[in-house]
This record gives sequence, C-alpha cells and structure tokens, in this order.
Amino acid sequence: MDTYPEAIRNLPDAEKLLLVQQIWDDLSGSESIPLPDWAITEAKRRRDEMLADPKLGKTHTEVIGRIREWRDR
Repeated sequence: MDTYPEAIRNLPDAEKLLLVQQIWDDLSGSESIPLPDWAITEAKRRRDEMLADPKLGKTHTEVIGRIREWRDR
C-alpha cells in the first residue's frame, strides 16, 4: 500500500491540512492507540512540576496572545 499516493501529494497545502485534520479527528476518539510508557511518565512529571510551581505555566489568554503576535508578524 502506497501510504502517500500521488492524489494526496498533488493536493494544495490547504487541502492536505484539512485531510490531516479529518484524520486526526477520526483518530481522536480511538482508544486502540496506546500511549508509550515514556509519554505517560513525562506527562505525570510535567503535571507534578506545574502543581509544585504554577508560575511555570501560561494562562489561556497569554498563550492565545503569543500565537496572535506570531501570526501577525
């Protein structure tokens, strides 16, 4: 099976992105894709780090602001 057929390769970038989003949405409800142990360990480490020092994180407003600043450059 060709995992990247010519039909996809020739799509405009915006359509490729839409296809990726549709695939991601389809996979997001799946429980058949296990997380590796290292990812679970890292997520717990980061959670514990944030709980110990909440100043390490950013608010939703701060994150959105940074994204808008970057996008508007």
